[in-house]
Amino acid sequence: MESTPTHLNDQQLIAALHERGQRVTPQRLVINRALGELQRHVTAEEVLASVEDRLPNVSLPTVYSALELFEDLGMVRRLGVRQGAVLYDPRPEPHDHMVCDRCGKIEDLDGGVELDGAIFRAKRDGFVPKRAEVRINGLCADCAR
Repeated sequence: MESTPTHLNDQQLIAALHERGQRVTPQRLVINRALGELQRHVTAEEVLASVEDRLPNVSLPTVYSALELFEDLGMVRRLGVRQGAVLYDPRPEPHDHMVCDRCGKIEDLDGGVELDGAIFRAKRDGFVPKRAEVRINGLCADCAR
């Protein structure tokens, strides 16, 4: 089931940007608000479409730049799960995903799967893990009917 994502409000974003020595720009604020409004896994193109009326001259590279910064700040998670498309998850806390192979729908999965063994083996083999998650592919409830 899709969970309600959490995201930073304007004041939290401003504080996070200042802490990292980053500028607060209208584009970053509006893109952050759009993520909060959309409350789902989105592509940069979907974010662009949602902010175009508020930021008439915004470009796709500007949206990607903001999303990459938000990922660095730990505000979104980047997911490469749908036919090569990159999606941004506005829910940064650890959770897993279910991906429908037919319609491409992505749903959050809060199963609390223990991944310590996999992380341990990765470290033992010299890998430096950033995060670990489970992705279950199959058919969503709608497509399975």
